[in-house]
Amino acid sequence: MRVKTLEELAGSGVLKGRRVLIRSDLNAPHDEAGNVTDDTRLRASLPAYRMALEAGAAVMVMSHRGRPTEGSLRPEDSLEHVAARLSELLGRRVPLVRDWLDGVEVKPGEIVLLENCRCNKGEKKNDPELARRYASLCDVYVNDAFGTAHRAQASTEGVARVAKVACAGPLLAREIDALTRAVEEARHPLMAIVAGSKVSTKLTILNHLAGRVDRLVVGGGIANTFLLARGAAIGRSLAEPDLVPECLMVLETLKSKGAEMPLPVDVVVSKSFSPEGPYRTCAVGEVADDEMILDIGPESRRALDREVRAARTIVWNGPVGVFEMEPFAGGTKALAESVAAATAQGAFSIVGGGDTISAVRSFGVADKVSYISTGGGAFLEFLEGKTLPAVAALEARADDPVKL
Repeated sequence: MRVKTLEELAGSGVLKGRRVLIRSDLNAPHDEAGNVTDDTRLRASLPAYRMALEAGAAVMVMSHRGRPTEGSLRPEDSLEHVAARLSELLGRRVPLVRDWLDGVEVKPGEIVLLENCRCNKGEKKNDPELARRYASLCDVYVNDAFGTAHRAQASTEGVARVAKVACAGPLLAREIDALTRAVEEARHPLMAIVAGSKVSTKLTILNHLAGRVDRLVVGGGIANTFLLARGAAIGRSLAEPDLVPECLMVLETLKSKGAEMPLPVDVVVSKSFSPEGPYRTCAVGEVADDEMILDIGPESRRALDREVRAARTIVWNGPVGVFEMEPFAGGTKALAESVAAATAQGAFSIVGGGDTISAVRSFGVADKVSYISTGGGAFLEFLEGKTLPAVAALEARADDPVKL
């Protein structure tokens, strides 16, 4: 993928004195008092602001929060506390501008945060007129919100089509580079690890990856359905029996290209979905009718470790067990350590999805993988082979001359 970047424009000196509108993803969790409880997305957005400010631009930041009703702003939808936390992180005041569609007062070297853009009528439907109003605010539009890149909305796709200049911010550019390197330009053997509760939610991804990877690892309820497709007894484990034919087709695709799906050979089972109840490890095929598979067993972990260490590119989305419960965390912990070890040996690893990111952080390997993707839905849609509308809009403008 090739796009203009904020870094290129800042380095060329064309941003000095210009109005720059940056679309960020500042949709951070808040506590009951309204304070930001996890500022990861805010911190990830800071390089774009600093880059534009140091280049002498007048900076306006646009973001959404939650899913408000268009045309109204409730207190719980406001970016007020985000502005306060950004001020702390940047070490300078970041005013929140509430009514901004008709114009914004901001001088070169200053930065303001615009109130929740999803409160604007026409935002979600990508209204062309609203996109033009966004574009009229700035000389340069910057999309740095990879987490929303799969949404064709006025602030992500529409404005990129009509702004004088449209480019990618450093966060979005890194995401594009990392995902392209992991999938389209991967070093082989390429391993994809896809886990989750339901095959139905990941079937498109599995089908797409089956034609590209050398090893496709599945976990959670998805693995249970594939075990069922292989004729294994899974007791009361979460699975989708109706999708066994689709699973068999995925396996056939892998077989036809000489790729494999290493399934668990032993599992950790329990009769109750609880960390308090009794549990045991048994071979696949020895799961009792009243038991549930909640993690992979030690032999499966060792086998998976060998597979991971042999890979040169690893894409990971989804834990392989119920890692939030201590008795069933061993498989995901072992996998996280295996991915970290493979990375240390020269593999390129990319991790995406909220649960997976929580897992690598919980097990202390977040700084030992090559890249952590900030975009949940966008990450998954990229793995499905789908075009990301916001990125496509920037690609379409890549060769446009910069006339400011």
